[in-house]
Amino acid sequence: MTTWGRDRLLPDLSVRLPIPDLRPWLEGNVLPGVWSFSAAEPGPHVALVSLMHGNEIAGALLLARWLRQELRPVRGRLTFIFANTAAFARFDPADPTISRFIDEDLNRVWDDRLLASARRSAELDRARALRPLMDEVDVLLDLHSMLWPSDPLIIAGAAPAARALGVRLGTPALVVADHGHQTGLRLIDSPVFAARPALLVEGGPHWEQATLETLESCATALLRDTGVIAAEGPPRTPGRLAEVTRTVVAGTHNFAFVQDFRGGTVIPRRNTLLALDGEQEIRTPHDDCLLIMPSPRALRGHTAVRLARYTGN
Repeated sequence: MTTWGRDRLLPDLSVRLPIPDLRPWLEGNVLPGVWSFSAAEPGPHVALVSLMHGNEIAGALLLARWLRQELRPVRGRLTFIFANTAAFARFDPADPTISRFIDEDLNRVWDDRLLASARRSAELDRARALRPLMDEVDVLLDLHSMLWPSDPLIIAGAAPAARALGVRLGTPALVVADHGHQTGLRLIDSPVFAARPALLVEGGPHWEQATLETLESCATALLRDTGVIAAEGPPRTPGRLAEVTRTVVAGTHNFAFVQDFRGGTVIPRRNTLLALDGEQEIRTPHDDCLLIMPSPRALRGHTAVRLARYTGN
């Protein structure tokens, strides 16, 4: 049987987006890299996060443009966050994957016990600086992009309020309810958002114009839904919710899919072979199995793919 993955060529790494000039925004008006604006009219505090990973520049381009355009809330409070500016400072279009982080993934450190520990890293220090601000946020949207081919999607985590909000936004149309990663808590999984909606949007390939457009569409829908900016245009079509039924974590360094699967693919039949993890076969646990962001080069202990099924919504 032929498998692919470990020896597969990397996806297209061409950077088709301009590198954002963040120099005017690095100082912030609340914290370094954080800008916050309040309206006279009361309303929710909405935070938009970019650069959780330093090489995912599409979200930073969007927030920098909105800052230049002086986008301000008509009610409530609006906060723009450039999260890992230290990693972004290393961004090199000739090798655009190396600036994901400095010491560790900033989107795996949001456990309050870890943040209160004595362990140090560039990302932990940044998360500790940002964590008090999160107590003030009512609604959060974390802007991301993807390395491997996949349809855009919203990740809503486990909180019911987040799942309902993601479906209501409808852009991207797929909303995934999951339980995070075993390697650490994402920002949307932080205990502070257990009862408040926090979403992560994966807009598409890292450095494509279409990804920037998807992130803008999602963020605009969120700001309109919360009333932070004026609602305009026709009603949105609700999204469709899928529940993760199994998270496949690579148990060996030899994890390999049996074919070139794209995220968003639905496998019709239960027990279809998807991958080999060493000698172990990975098969679909049910009919109509939705593949969420398969990662062909998953390292041991890291998520290789999430398997899901659509709910009845």
